[in-house]
Amino acid sequence: MRYETPDPLHPALLPGLIAAEDGLARLDERAARHAVAEGFRERGQFFDAAAALWVAGELVHVEDIILHDSHMDARAPSHELTIAHAVLRARRRLELAEPGWALTLSGLNALRGEQGATVTSDESPERSSDRPSPDNLPEPAEDSDENPLADEFAELDAAIARSQRLLDFHAGSLPEPAALPAERAAAEPTGQLGLLFDEEWDEGARLDAWRGVLSAADQLPACLGAAILFDAWERIEPLRRQHWLGSLLVGAYLRYRGKVASHVLAFNTGLKTIRHERRRAKDRLTRLSAFLEAMSVAADLGLKELDRLSLARTQMEMRIKDRRSNSNLPGLIDLVLSRPIVSTAMIARHLRVTQRGALNLVRELGVREITGRGRYRGWGVI
Repeated sequence: MRYETPDPLHPALLPGLIAAEDGLARLDERAARHAVAEGFRERGQFFDAAAALWVAGELVHVEDIILHDSHMDARAPSHELTIAHAVLRARRRLELAEPGWALTLSGLNALRGEQGATVTSDESPERSSDRPSPDNLPEPAEDSDENPLADEFAELDAAIARSQRLLDFHAGSLPEPAALPAERAAAEPTGQLGLLFDEEWDEGARLDAWRGVLSAADQLPACLGAAILFDAWERIEPLRRQHWLGSLLVGAYLRYRGKVASHVLAFNTGLKTIRHERRRAKDRLTRLSAFLEAMSVAADLGLKELDRLSLARTQMEMRIKDRRSNSNLPGLIDLVLSRPIVSTAMIARHLRVTQRGALNLVRELGVREITGRGRYRGWGVI
């Protein structure tokens, strides 16, 4: 599937391009040197994960993502909450990785869960040469009695084999008993079940087609190149179950180009403000203009978030001005600034105090309560 690159000098794209370039440049400059930059980046992870599900048509509350991430769920996690947490983990991985890692084939395979992929030409020869060759692998010990767990592992393997044969029998795909292992492996389907997924959907070929747009995007301004990459992702649809990865790659690409080098842009927070008719319009210029506007909105929201966190930090530090040096209040300030919402259990776990002590610290700090309920109370900066 081929994607045709539009005319980058079209007059309809210039106003949105200028606004996006200017807004992201100001956001990157402030986020790189701001006193609450660490809390701003961490809060942006949660907001962007919730916004990614919003764009996909699902509603997931930010507080549920926070509690699920802290292993303190108030109820059993839903399917949407699990996807939102996967978005959160992917964003954190992008933050820790090198700027251009997510755009490589090995990075994309890692993000989509293909950890067992073979070494490709994109990988450096030094990295591939570090792996031991089959000739240099140590030979297994001939005496299996030296391993005290050999018998237990053999029993587990036999139980797994029996379970697999039982599943194959019920699925109606049990092979002949005389079939060789190689023939059995060749007879098994390599893709997903045809009842649920399209067997002709080649994710590898579609990813290669999307990566082919990178060379054209690199010749354009960073924001326009990111918008074209996202539009190509929406048109090509490389991944069936991880379509949300395209919006995260927009932030990774802007970081790779140096436009937003301080963090991975929370692109979904701006994209959710754009009407669905513009995001999914048939006209390509309308879609690109909408994506550029989403970058501008994300930059404005980021600047407002920095101002809000800075003001909140100043007010809370004034309350602890005359406190003792070993007080837990400074740690509570850092926790409140790094999460959109905190609970007494989270405070007690983070600061290693009792829940009664956490309530006392919140009362002394004067953090605003958000939930207003007797149970599952939460506080935060809004």
